[in-house]
Amino acid sequence: MQDIFRYVDRHRDRFMTELCALVRQPSISAQNVGVAECAALLASQLEAIGVTARILPTAGHPVVFGEVRAPGAARTLLIYGHYDVQPPEPLELWKTPPFEPTLKDGRLWGRGTGDNKGQLFAHVKAVESVLRAAGTLPVNVKFLFEGEEEVSSHCLRGFIEANRPLLAADYAFCSDGPMLPNDQPTILFGVRGILGVEVSFQGANRDVHSGNLGPFVPAPAWRLVHFLSTLRDAEGRIRIQGFADAVVPPSAQEREALRRMPFDPVALTGLGLPPAAPGDGPAYFERLMFEPALNINGLTSGYQGRGSKTIVPHRASAKIDMRLVVNQDPDDIFEKFVAHAKAHGFNDARIERRGGFYPSRTPLDHPLGAAAARAVRRGFGKEPVLQPCMGGSDPDYYFTRVLGIPRVNVPYAPHDENNHAPNESITVEGFYAGIKTTAALLYEVAAL
Repeated sequence: MQDIFRYVDRHRDRFMTELCALVRQPSISAQNVGVAECAALLASQLEAIGVTARILPTAGHPVVFGEVRAPGAARTLLIYGHYDVQPPEPLELWKTPPFEPTLKDGRLWGRGTGDNKGQLFAHVKAVESVLRAAGTLPVNVKFLFEGEEEVSSHCLRGFIEANRPLLAADYAFCSDGPMLPNDQPTILFGVRGILGVEVSFQGANRDVHSGNLGPFVPAPAWRLVHFLSTLRDAEGRIRIQGFADAVVPPSAQEREALRRMPFDPVALTGLGLPPAAPGDGPAYFERLMFEPALNINGLTSGYQGRGSKTIVPHRASAKIDMRLVVNQDPDDIFEKFVAHAKAHGFNDARIERRGGFYPSRTPLDHPLGAAAARAVRRGFGKEPVLQPCMGGSDPDYYFTRVLGIPRVNVPYAPHDENNHAPNESITVEGFYAGIKTTAALLYEVAAL
């Protein structure tokens, strides 16, 4: 490992220059801006280090697949990442241009630096470092880099199901999301699931004058407000019949992991909100990882410009995301959501499903987790925190349930990476420590 780490240290500047080239190429999946071009660039970067790379079509944006076979290797590690990024808007809030990567204050700034180009590129450079310093890998490595994670990986499951032999592996690994607020390395063993829906109500075929016709036409905005008020009570409890039937409390081992997680009682102050009460750590993390949630993430109706416009809007809609926990099924929850609307007399609601992921979990005591912990100690020089799952969602279940292999996630980005927001960044040292961690993991997996 010393030779490998020395190789990383000697090539720091080149690694950063190559990462900047990847960040500089837009790849906005939601807008289909630069995605194909970025896939081609990433494939060429894999080929340049000796990885056999292919750009494979899906029903949407392409997958970049790479593979290195190690003679005599008994294990195969499948490394996942996504090369697509979020739209950069609002542009006026960026301190540096989003697609002009900028090194400043110990960080690389730009869209995709943390989510997820900087993190996936650490894996690429780790494989290069091992190949160049050791001559061969200790395990077979497969790369699966998708171009649709930021739009809910709509086509990835179909791709995986159609390419099971190509993706066959013993373990899966990724680096996505941020570390904890104290930037202590974290090993994530799962994710919450998500179900998105859009609910809309239609009235007249156009907006009408609120004085002349207001009393006589349906008011979709009020209809929507009344419907939304049935979903949660004043204390935030979800009122959909059977919504939480499948939810199970954390195990004793998981509760112990929650107790050990560092908790910052003033973590919310940067948002202009009062701090959480000291000592709320386990309760905070249990709610984040083991309890489902229902959120309104968008509301649309009527005139939104300056001043007022006295109309009865002819349409109103709300976008909702529901975070699900282990054992909850998005298909089942969608059926219960529709049944709830009908049971409360909202047969006129148009309810459309907007994608989602199943919740997923790898056991905390799985040997892959212990291997990742040893790799983190070597790469970061710190003790990692074991986190049962993250509050967000990603296609973890495609690996654990569709391919049937365990997966862990070790984020290499800082807690304030600003993913999905202006001024996204990754720390320079976090990027290099991530390279060393992935390199060490290859040997730890080989020893399992």
